[in-house]
Amino acid sequence: MEIISLFFIFIAIEFFESNWQKSDTLFGLIKNNFSIFKKNIFLYFILHPSFFYTIFLSFYLNNFGFLMSSILILKFLDISFKLILMKNLLNGREIDELLQFNMQITPLFRYMNVIIYPITFIFATTL
Repeated sequence: MEIISLFFIFIAIEFFESNWQKSDTLFGLIKNNFSIFKKNIFLYFILHPSFFYTIFLSFYLNNFGFLMSSILILKFLDISFKLILMKNLLNGREIDELLQFNMQITPLFRYMNVIIYPITFIFATTL
């Protein structure tokens, strides 16, 4: 029963993260991230609770297996890539210089993390 509760918390956190970043385009998503980053970098990290929740789950469940570590690494790489983009934007570069394409983000793509990460968590804890 405990894993199910942790699973639903994971879904809620992922849903929160998807909603504060949501935009119809990739450039809009980056602009949303950049507006928070400009206000305060600590606020930017606080608005990525799934990374910290994944660290908590790894230690709480003492699970450092391949799937759990994969979630943690993907979340770390996601935040790192965004921070590199934010630093470049802060230094005066334009978004279209940094990213060569501006793709549309459909609702399915926007909420894919709400499906993928919690399901991977379930597999990581039950296999």
